[in-house]
Amino acid sequence: MAKKRPQTKAKRPQLTDGEIPVVGAREPCPCGSGRRYKACHGRAAAHATTELVQRPFEGLPGECDWVALRELVPAATVELTLKDGLPEGVPSVTLATVLPMAWPALRRDDGTVLLGLQNDTASGDISRDLADTLQRALTAEPGNPVQGRRAPADGPRLQDLLAPEGSFEPTVHSGFEFWVPDAENATPEVTASLERANAAAIPTVRLQSVDAAYWCETPEKNHLRWVMPHEEERLLDALARLHAAGRSSLGEGTRLVGSFRAHGLTVPVWDLPSGVTAQDVEKPAAEFAERLAEALGTDAPLTPDERRARGGLTNRQVTLS
Repeated sequence: MAKKRPQTKAKRPQLTDGEIPVVGAREPCPCGSGRRYKACHGRAAAHATTELVQRPFEGLPGECDWVALRELVPAATVELTLKDGLPEGVPSVTLATVLPMAWPALRRDDGTVLLGLQNDTASGDISRDLADTLQRALTAEPGNPVQGRRAPADGPRLQDLLAPEGSFEPTVHSGFEFWVPDAENATPEVTASLERANAAAIPTVRLQSVDAAYWCETPEKNHLRWVMPHEEERLLDALARLHAAGRSSLGEGTRLVGSFRAHGLTVPVWDLPSGVTAQDVEKPAAEFAERLAEALGTDAPLTPDERRARGGLTNRQVTLS
């Protein structure tokens, strides 16, 4: 009877953390430990996925406008400048609030890239997810959308890819026609998506007299939503001082009604009468900015009236993350 050969265990190749692919939570971990993925390298991946970056656009030119385009503005575009210049075959890169079919990005037939901002993200760092989508769009075949995915935890962020200097000047559109250079030859799916998006878009205008303030029109009343870069507690104190002194409005019939937080910044909101246009609030907004700067420079303790005003503003806060 032949003897059985002794069994030898082959050594598994050693993988670094960065080389270990993502698999199902209950599958064996690709590192070869013999444990399930969720109990091994999946722990670190899950932590990287859920850890929330409070200010994902901090350090980018126009942080306040990034927040506004992410949360407030239906249709807008901005030309982006890459730190290392445009790759060959990519004439331009444009940030768009939203793209047809909710695509994360699109490489057009002519090679240009559109990057969608208003998309669900798989991790707690919007900047990293957008950077991953942008990198894949730059190398995608022309004429194809780029699908979303979970960005690698050690991947670059927008701050690593975009030029730190220069301005960030959004162009606000009345509709989404910028999606299709040739609307007559668009696919039926894109045409239907365009019609739905245009029907839902709220008329919005970016003020020219101040930064990151956006007027919008709704059926019952108009609003001004103004993304501000100031530290939250100091800003709320300043708004309370102005509110208690009767100096927080933007003209007759307008009212500061509260604020909300979005991506680490505070966004005061004013109700405006339905007849008040964006042009009507340009001068009042500039004058308010001067009053706010003065109030921000005050370190005196809040008076009882100012504390009550602050409490009212704080009670009407919500958070958009």
